[in-house]
Formats: sequence, structure tokens, C-alpha cells
Amino acid sequence: MAGHGEAIPMRSRAIGPLRGVADVPGDKSISHRALILGALSVGETRITGLLEGQDVLDTGAAMRAFGARVERLGPGDWAVDGVGVGGFQEPADVIDCGNSGTGARLIMGAMATSDLTVVFTGDASLRSRPMGRVTEPLALFGAAAHGRRGGRLPLALRGAANPAPVRYATPMPSAQVKSAVLLAGLNAPGETVVIEREPTRDHTERMLAGFGAAVTTEVTSEGRVITLTGQPELRPQAIAVPRDPSSAAFPVVAALLVEGSDVLVPGIGLNPTRAGLYDTLIEMGADITFLDRRDEGGETAADLRVRFGPLRGIEVPPARAASMIDEYPVLAALAATAEGPTVMRGVKELRVKESDRIDAMARGLEACGVAIEEGPDFLIVHGRGPGGVEGGATVGTRLDHRIAMAFLCLGLATRKPVTIDDGAPIATSFPGFVALMRGLGAEIHEGADAPLARAGA
Repeated sequence: MAGHGEAIPMRSRAIGPLRGVADVPGDKSISHRALILGALSVGETRITGLLEGQDVLDTGAAMRAFGARVERLGPGDWAVDGVGVGGFQEPADVIDCGNSGTGARLIMGAMATSDLTVVFTGDASLRSRPMGRVTEPLALFGAAAHGRRGGRLPLALRGAANPAPVRYATPMPSAQVKSAVLLAGLNAPGETVVIEREPTRDHTERMLAGFGAAVTTEVTSEGRVITLTGQPELRPQAIAVPRDPSSAAFPVVAALLVEGSDVLVPGIGLNPTRAGLYDTLIEMGADITFLDRRDEGGETAADLRVRFGPLRGIEVPPARAASMIDEYPVLAALAATAEGPTVMRGVKELRVKESDRIDAMARGLEACGVAIEEGPDFLIVHGRGPGGVEGGATVGTRLDHRIAMAFLCLGLATRKPVTIDDGAPIATSFPGFVALMRGLGAEIHEGADAPLARAGA
């Protein structure tokens, strides 16, 4: 499994403008949910544009272990023959979720109201991440979890034999927690209610409605109140997965980093609960044009034309954090080349991602000659302006795909090359990242000590 074996050092350096078309893969969040809800429906769901990164493949393997037929028909083209709500069988072996916190937490929710016992594990990064934030609300349904200290994997989850619906207010903005509770509510009688004070990505609500579940969202004085009626018969769907805005962030930011660049990034999902990075980039002065806005599978999408230009540091509104939580690492890399400080507050969730992303970005940027300030819930990057970042460092990625890609992008604009200690985890979410970037003209090489060669040379 990618990210579990030998480390793959990589190095990037500045060489010239990036130009061309960046075809990024399908949305990871939607891909996970399409496989899980396809497995919980009755009949065959067809999925096109599925992200075939290791995280999503691990979720597909888990759905097979629960009894669904999951078949790859061609590149990005998959069929899922589901077993229906409440139809999961007990897996014969451990469910290995690899590097994916989304996969682990959503699958736990999907099985927590069935009379099954399932053991979950993952790679070293996932085994370090807290699962109590999901297992605690699942216990309200009647599920019982037994894991390592702090609720960490490996963990055995005993599903509720006689689940009861719950009303749950999420203590932190987390689409994973919200989605786990809603998926658990599918096999509970009556109405399950989730209340979130700050809105998070709403792919689960949208997709549940598309599969035929009765789900409503109301904005009240408590926040967003999502109500799901349990025990529906979900109808199979044809799902076209839009391209991932989180993956698109890397070629977009790379084009903004490298002088003279002009890159088209087509078909990017711009769900308003996911598009916070692009609002932030525009406020920084980024030259981004949104072309051919359209609807793709119930999600807003557009083609992005991105051109290099001077950027200024800003204070990112803390209320925006939930809509761009996965993009802060690459934003921090870009902020290093802006004029003035970029202030990111309300981002404590970054501390419990695949790595402590605040600490990982802070240490890596410092090594590249960038001044930073950090605290439990904030990161401030003091930008050095275009061409002002020294680079020349080897950065520890901590088994985190987004840290790895962020520093490879930064290395395209630093005075000296930037090396990352391990690029293998990139395959969990963006398996074609290096090839795509090389196709635009980037110079990225595997192996920290080998000489760099221009793509195609």
C-alpha cells in the first residue's frame, strides 16, 4: 500500500514558467461517499471520474469486505452493487484504511448501527489520529469502541444491535464527524439530527438526498440543523465525480508561485463549502478567471485560468477555515512568496490531520528561510515577496501527502532546490501529481541526491 513502504525522497527547483492544462483527479470526498452510499443502496450504482488514489481504493476494498460488489470497469469508471441499508455482513478480516481519516471515520459511521464487530487499522499516520471524536457520538446510537489510548487505531467497533436515533451537536467543525453520525442514522429508526454551529462541506447531505434519503437542512439560532429520517431504501445512482478542488490547489498555487506561468485547470468542483481557498487567493490579488460555470452531478464546477502575478499577505477570516481546512498547507507555501504577513487563525483542526500540519509547515518554512509565528490555533507566515525565499532545505513530510505536495510546489519558486524526505504518501490522494506537474514544465525529481533533469529531456 502506498505510503507504507520505503520512503521516496523528491526534490523540486525553479526552472521557468508553468504552462498548459492541468487535469486533476476526481474529488476525494465525493469518491469516498459515492462508494459507501453505493454499497448501502439496493442495486448497481455507476460512478465515473472516481479518484483512484490509495485512500479511495482502500474504501472500495472495505465495501467489498462488507459484502458489496465493487468493480473497476475502466479508468475512473466503477460499479457498486449494494447490499442495502442494514445489509452489511461482518468482515472476515481487519479493515485497513491506510492513510485515510475520512475513510476510517465514514466507514465507522456506516457500520455502527449494524450488529457487527469490526476491527479498524491504518498506516502509522492514521494510527496516531484521534478517533474518539467519532466513536463518542456513535456510542449514543449504542455502538461500543475499544481501541488504544486516546481512542486510536487499531480499534474494534461493536455496532449497535438495537440502535436508537440521536440528536447531536458537533463540538468542532468537522464534516467527517457530521457524516459519520448521518451515515449511522441511516439504520436507526426515527429521525437523527446533527447540529453544526459552523457549516462544513455538505457532500454527504447532497448525496444522501440524491440516493433517495429524506434529509433536510435548516439554519436556526443553534446553527445548521440537519435532519435525517432513518431506514430508507436507497436507490442506486449514476454519479459523475467533479474534479477535486483540494487537488487543484497545487497546480493553481504553483502557477501563482512561478513567474510567467499561465495554466488552465478544468472542471473543478466549487461547492461553496469547499471553495474558501479560491476566495482567499482572490483577496490576495491572484489572477484567477473562472470560466464556464456549470452544474456537474449536483455540484457547481468551473474551469480555472491561473496566471502569475504579485500577491499580498492578508488575514484569512477564521470563519472560512472549515471551507478550506485541507488547503492551508499549500496556502502557507504561497504566503511565503507574498508581500507581508498572511495570518491564519481558527485552524486548530490542522493539529490533528495526517500530521500536525501547523508544526510541519512552520518547521519546513523556517528551514527554507521564512519567518513564522505559531500557536495552538494560528499560523502567521511573513512573506518574503517573489523570489525572496531561499529554500535549500530538506523538509520532513511526516507521512502527510499535503505537506509533501506543498513543499514541492514551493521549491519551484525558491532560490535553491527544496527536498522532501518522502513523496510516497502523495499517492494516497493524487497519484498523478508528479507527472501532471512535469507536464506543465515543473522540475521534480525522485531521489534526493540524483541530478535534476527537465521533464521530457
